[in-house]
Amino acid sequence: MKSPKFWTVVLLLFVTALILHSRGDKDRVPFSQPLSQMPETIGQWTGQDLPIADDVLAILGKGDFLNRVYTSSLPIQIGQDSTPVGSNLPIGLFIGYFPTQRTGQSIHSPQNCLPGAGWTFDSRRYITMQDVNGKSYRVGEYQISNGDTRQFVIYWYQAHGRSIPNEYVARAYMVADAIRMNRTDGALVRVITQIAPTETVAEARKRALRFTALMAPMLPRFIPN
Repeated sequence: MKSPKFWTVVLLLFVTALILHSRGDKDRVPFSQPLSQMPETIGQWTGQDLPIADDVLAILGKGDFLNRVYTSSLPIQIGQDSTPVGSNLPIGLFIGYFPTQRTGQSIHSPQNCLPGAGWTFDSRRYITMQDVNGKSYRVGEYQISNGDTRQFVIYWYQAHGRSIPNEYVARAYMVADAIRMNRTDGALVRVITQIAPTETVAEARKRALRFTALMAPMLPRFIPN
C-alpha cells in the first residue's frame, strides 16, 4: 500500500505532463531587440564590441550575444610605478540571451567557464543591488584571479523580470515558467573589471556596481519581462 505522499507526487507528475503536452513543444517567445542595439554610451563609459570566436559561439549555442568593453571618458590615472591607479579602468559587459531552452539549450555558468580559462574564484557572495531607478536585483559578486591579475565580477540570470544569482534556482524557475507561461527564455548578464594593483577591491566593486546600476534599467528591451 503506497503512502498518500507517493500518490501526491504521482498526481503532480501526471498533471505536469498533461500541461506540458497541452502546450505543445514550442515556446512563446516575446519580441525583443537584438543585443547589438544596447547603447554604446552608458554614463561616462563608451563601448566597443569585441568579436566572439567561432568555436566559442559553437559552445554557447543558439542565442543572441553581446561582448563589449566600455571605456571611461575620464582619463586613466597612472601611479608612480607606471601602473593604472584604477578608478577609470574599462568594464567588460557580456550578455547571452536564449529565446528558448526547451531543446536542451542552456545558459553556460561562469562557475564552469571561468575556471576552464584559468581563473580561480577567491571570494563569492550574493547581494541585493539597486539600479539608478531604485529597482532591486539579486546578483552574485565575485573576486577572481589568474596569476597576478585580479578581476571583480558581477553576474546573474535574468528572466521574465526576475534576477537570480544562483544557476540552479534559475533552472527551477525556468521549469516553473515553462509550465505556467510556456516560456523558457532567459539570459546571463556579466559585468567584469580589473582590480588594479594600486586600488582596493572596494574601489573596483564601486566601479562595477555604478556601471551595472546604469545599465540594468535597459535590459527589458533585450531580455523581455
